[in-house]
Amino acid sequence: MANPLQALRLEELRERTSTKWRRYPADVLPLWVAEMDVPLAEPLVDAVTDAMRRGDTGYADHATYAEAMAAFAANRWGWTFDLADSALVPDVMLGIVEVLKLVSSGGDAVVVNSPVYTPFYQFVGNLGRRVVESPLTPGHRIDFKDLEATFARERPAAYLLCSPHNPTGTVHTREELEAVGRLAGEYDVRVVVDEIHAPLVYPDAIHVPYLSLPTSQDAFALLSASKGWNLAGLKAALAVAGEAATTELRAMPEEVSHGASHVGVIAHRAALLSCAGWLDDLLAGLDENRHLLASLLEEYLPEVGYRLPEATYLAWLDCRPIGLEDDPAEVFLQRGQVAVVPGPSFGTGGTGHVRLNLATSREVLEEAVRRMASAVSRDEEQSQAAAGLAGRSRGVRMRRGR
Repeated sequence: MANPLQALRLEELRERTSTKWRRYPADVLPLWVAEMDVPLAEPLVDAVTDAMRRGDTGYADHATYAEAMAAFAANRWGWTFDLADSALVPDVMLGIVEVLKLVSSGGDAVVVNSPVYTPFYQFVGNLGRRVVESPLTPGHRIDFKDLEATFARERPAAYLLCSPHNPTGTVHTREELEAVGRLAGEYDVRVVVDEIHAPLVYPDAIHVPYLSLPTSQDAFALLSASKGWNLAGLKAALAVAGEAATTELRAMPEEVSHGASHVGVIAHRAALLSCAGWLDDLLAGLDENRHLLASLLEEYLPEVGYRLPEATYLAWLDCRPIGLEDDPAEVFLQRGQVAVVPGPSFGTGGTGHVRLNLATSREVLEEAVRRMASAVSRDEEQSQAAAGLAGRSRGVRMRRGR
């Protein structure tokens, strides 16, 4: 099959009306928010179109989604779950909020591994919980020494784990996840895992569903097809409980499920059951792009730090060596017309970094990196010019002083 990332021209993409294409002027390449530049898989389009023709636009059904997700998880990861141990939620972040309501109270601490997905801070804070950071290592792995010290010091109610990790693309290993479970058990911390990027793992890594581990009985996982098949605007996700947490999950208010879209469930179900081949083609294209980005950076911006992501279509770029102050995203936008996400919004460890969305065509990715390199050159030229002007001004003052 063809690479979905090469199917659409930039002119066609600019006809879209989502926030990715409306936030910035038309001369900006939008590589910021997590939307992919792909056409949707045909079986998915057919399923939604057929539903429209039938007038099948009522309320969402939990079992329909859970059955599809369980089947996909069994085929893809060798793990399944009892449908009764899951609940339909509007999306992953709102599902996280509802789960945190079950396992924590106002003022409780919730630990995250920074730098991490910006809404972790926003949603958890708005819920009235305290976000406490346990930063990743320089190699983007969980720092277990720091994590244990944080658990011991803060006595948090919950640990919100991003697996695979956004923005770094790290895929936590089985051994790391088992260590998480042991620490959480020792310190009585409830683990809540965001696995939204789980379908987007590259061949050199293996996704291990957290709830497949024996140390996860009282944990929760949030799953969705939205990132794997570009369905963020069709709301649907699933909260799944470990066997010791099912009673708590059943206490989640039934009206929470009303926020999920029935049409979204139809689309997600089709994706999970009928579009695995499309996903494989997408992953092959993304794999090419993550290596292409490495080559482009080596050619145009060799000082920028970049580790190949093990999952996701997100690239975490360390721009500190090129001297663009704390937030290079503004330089890339204003002087290069490339929109990326500022690193500081991801918390501690984000200063001097940007997150770039590489789920686009080869041509757009190449042009984006060339523009970013040009922006750096322009910044250096302006800095040198400013330094020269300042030097001349000092010379004038000195001559006047004589």
